[in-house]
Amino acid sequence: MASINRVILLGNLTRDPELRQTPTGKSVCTLGLAVNDRYKNDAGEWVDKPNFFDVVVWGAQAENCSRYLSKGRPVAVDGRLSFRSWEAQDGSKRSKVEVVASTVQFLGSREGGGGAAAPVTAGASSELEPDTSDFDDLPASDDDIPF
Repeated sequence: MASINRVILLGNLTRDPELRQTPTGKSVCTLGLAVNDRYKNDAGEWVDKPNFFDVVVWGAQAENCSRYLSKGRPVAVDGRLSFRSWEAQDGSKRSKVEVVASTVQFLGSREGGGGAAAPVTAGASSELEPDTSDFDDLPASDDDIPF
């Protein structure tokens, strides 16, 4: 029997990202994510119920999350669930389920924390403009187009 372990979440960060390094030097970033669930109560009123998730991001993407994200920022996370258990210092058994992110998509603007992605305006950094130098040697005619 096949099994699928995939999670897609869209929500807001509940705290600033925390970046750490493993003993081998690999970057790992932890995020707190709140995702609202909306339902009608017995009185027929809409109620928002927040759900909170711990998200773990690895490698270069972890460094980018730490650099560019902050509390309140909307993100989309695609990943898988992972179960961890350990023994606490007091000897008690602890466990948790967390999301291990495959991708984290930054949403909204860096300044506002919400809303749609900020548009790129004319006169912005030249880094955002595509490099079209490969097409400089092409003839101006469309006679070579096969259709």
